[in-house]
Amino acid sequence: MLKYSKPLGLVVFVFLFAMCNQKSKNETEKETILKGSLDLAVDETVKQIVDDQVAVFEGTYYDAKIKVKPKSEAEVINDLLNQKAKVAITTRDLTVEEKARFDKSKINPRVTPFAHDAIAFISNKSNNDTLIALKTVIDFMQGKTDGKIKGLVFDNPNSSTVRYMKELAKVNEIPKSGVFSFKTNNEVIKFVSENEGMIGVIGINWFYQPTPDMTETINKINVLYVKGLDSNEYYSPTQNDLEIGKYPLARDLFIINCQGYSGLGMGFASFIAGDIGQRIVLKSGLLPYKTPGRKLKIRNEIIKDKE
Repeated sequence: MLKYSKPLGLVVFVFLFAMCNQKSKNETEKETILKGSLDLAVDETVKQIVDDQVAVFEGTYYDAKIKVKPKSEAEVINDLLNQKAKVAITTRDLTVEEKARFDKSKINPRVTPFAHDAIAFISNKSNNDTLIALKTVIDFMQGKTDGKIKGLVFDNPNSSTVRYMKELAKVNEIPKSGVFSFKTNNEVIKFVSENEGMIGVIGINWFYQPTPDMTETINKINVLYVKGLDSNEYYSPTQNDLEIGKYPLARDLFIINCQGYSGLGMGFASFIAGDIGQRIVLKSGLLPYKTPGRKLKIRNEIIKDKE
C-alpha cells in the first residue's frame, strides 16, 4: 500500500487544486459590473435617493441585485474599515487616518462624488418665523440658551447630521439638555410636527421625497431659511441655492468602493455618476454633481400641420 501513497496523494492534491480553482472561477463569474449581488451600506439620512438609484439600476440590469442597508454614519464607516461592507454611500470622504488603515490592508478605495446634498432645519408649521441664523443653532450646541429654540432634534447620536453640527460648533459632545435624539429622520419630522419651538435637523432628501406614510406629516412642518456665519442673507436648501453656493449647510454625497476588483460596486458607481444617475439626482430635488446634458433640436421654420 505504501508504494501507492505518493501517487495517490498527488492525485488528491491535483483534484483539490482544480476544484478550488473552479470554485474561485465560478465565484468570479457570478459577479461582474452589471451582474451579481451586493450589500450596500448607506447613510440613513440619504436613503431615499439611494433607493431611487437602486430601483432604476436593477430595472435596467435584471441580473443585478443590490440590498440597501441604512445605518448611522459611524456604523457605515466602521463596516467599511472592518471590511464588513465593501461598498457604501456616505456624506463625506474618508479621512487621512481612515485611508491609512485601508493602505495597511493593501486596499485602495475608489471614492466617487455624485450629488450635492444639504442638512435642513425644520420647525412646526405653527411657527410663522421661517428664518434662523446658523449662529443661533451653534450657540445652542455650545450650551448657550436661546429663547427662540426650545430644543434641537437629531435622528441619531452617531449620525452624519450630529457629526456635521458638532464640527461646526467645535464641540466634542452635544448638550445633555435641550437636545433630543431618535433613530430615523422620519421620527424627527414627526416629533417636530407635534411640538412647537423644536428645531429638527434632517437630511433634506427626506423632505423632498417623504415615504407615503409621512406625506401628511410633512405638510405640518416648515423648512427654514438659514443665514450663514459670514452672510446677511437667508438661503434655503434648494437646487438653486446649492448651485450658487450660498446655502451654508451644503454637503456632498459619495459612493466608496472597496471591492478591489471590477465588480457590481464599480458598475453601480459608474451608473449613479453617469447621465441616468445624475438625472435621478436632479429629479429628487438634490443637485447633481455633474449637470446632465440636454440635446436641443433647432429648426429654421415651424412646420404647420396639414389641414
